[in-house]
Amino acid sequence: MDKGEPGPSLKGIVGRPVASRAGYDYSPAMREYAAREPRWTRATLDAFLANPQGVVPDNEMGFFGIRDPKERAALIAYLA
Repeated sequence: MDKGEPGPSLKGIVGRPVASRAGYDYSPAMREYAAREPRWTRATLDAFLANPQGVVPDNEMGFFGIRDPKERAALIAYLA
């Protein structure tokens, strides 16, 4: 995947292995995170969506997070 291209679909991400979609060049930071947290859970996804750089320092998403816990919960419910 070249930078600037969309990443893998997030639909159905809860329970999915972290950094596992074929055809995507995950950053070293995301691969390191996957070694510690092998699957996305609602809790790990909530933490990541709240503070992506705090959970996976040096990730390449360019996303600053969602502060509102209700917004995160709604997004996680939609993606699950």
